[in-house]
Amino acid sequence: MRESTIMRWVTGLGEAFLAIPFLGGLYILGSGYSLLGVMFLLHAITLILAVRDFSAKSGSIVGLVTSAIAWIPFLGWFMHAVSAVLLIFQAITSRPKSDY
Repeated sequence: MRESTIMRWVTGLGEAFLAIPFLGGLYILGSGYSLLGVMFLLHAITLILAVRDFSAKSGSIVGLVTSAIAWIPFLGWFMHAVSAVLLIFQAITSRPKSDY
């Protein structure tokens, strides 16, 4: 499995957790919004790995945007959900690493 695929799973599941109504928001507020910075860094790493692997980049880009605007209550929840679906879909449909 490619490193970019592993990171898509990590960031996708992280976004799915943050998309849980009220619980994700409480977790973000409890971290003093620093969790959004951590997610931004993870999405940036995923994007770099996707560029290196010549694979889909849109999930990571949407994740970066989500991390930047997720402090807006209902828009943040919606963007976390969209990012989670997109990243998990890309992780499921990614091609395995070539052995040559």
